[in-house]
Amino acid sequence: MTNDRMSNNNNNNEDRFPPVQGGGSLILAWQVKNKHVLVIGGGEVAAGRILNVLNADANVTVVTYIDRVFQPSDLETLPPNNNPPDMVLVAIDDPAASTQIWKLCKEHRIPANIADVPPECDFYFGSVHRDGPLQIMVSTNGKGPRLAASIRKWIGSQLPSNIGDAIERIGALRAKLRQIAPSPDEGPKRMGWMTRVSDAYSWNEMCGLTDEDIDNLLKFYPPNNVPQLDMLQAMRGGREPEDIDVFDGSFGFSVVA
Repeated sequence: MTNDRMSNNNNNNEDRFPPVQGGGSLILAWQVKNKHVLVIGGGEVAAGRILNVLNADANVTVVTYIDRVFQPSDLETLPPNNNPPDMVLVAIDDPAASTQIWKLCKEHRIPANIADVPPECDFYFGSVHRDGPLQIMVSTNGKGPRLAASIRKWIGSQLPSNIGDAIERIGALRAKLRQIAPSPDEGPKRMGWMTRVSDAYSWNEMCGLTDEDIDNLLKFYPPNNVPQLDMLQAMRGGREPEDIDVFDGSFGFSVVA
């Protein structure tokens, strides 16, 4: 590749992407459903960690000083399957022991989080706003947990109280759409149509969609149209679009004498 072409590509990338900042974390939604998480320690911090992974449907084993101390073999076999844990969370007031567990996790290639010790963490726990399926995480990369919590509360206060319900309805629509158009070749059309649907209705309108409305909305997918809300509401009770005198741009004008 010539220098001129490389220069042109760099200019194009600058237009498409923001500049690299560095120093951040890769924020991901980690699917730990049915994965085995080992929590070592107790107290409020450990309880918060346990709640987080239980909310994500993980299988949790807790080791504390009251029950017994951590054993290195815990990273090799844990009941009931006698397999290594998929994740380790440490919340103990013993820096030397925490570091030992961290080093053992590195040897076993198990991702771990050592509470309040950022250098000994493969990942951080951010401050999370939760509303049903909606999760918004604020992370300060371990530098200001209290500040992250206040930012998260502010973001939550700006969101509509029913946004979680709106997302549930859109999720139900997507699931049914995949049933009627499962082919991978339909992927671009599905994505484009869902984008237009999401832009067409307000959150309050999405929350008000009934199961019948969703079934009727799917009738507009084959012709790749998105009806206005009044059309959907008029279709309730088994009426078809062509029988309704509502103009939505999908079926042409209707003139009533």
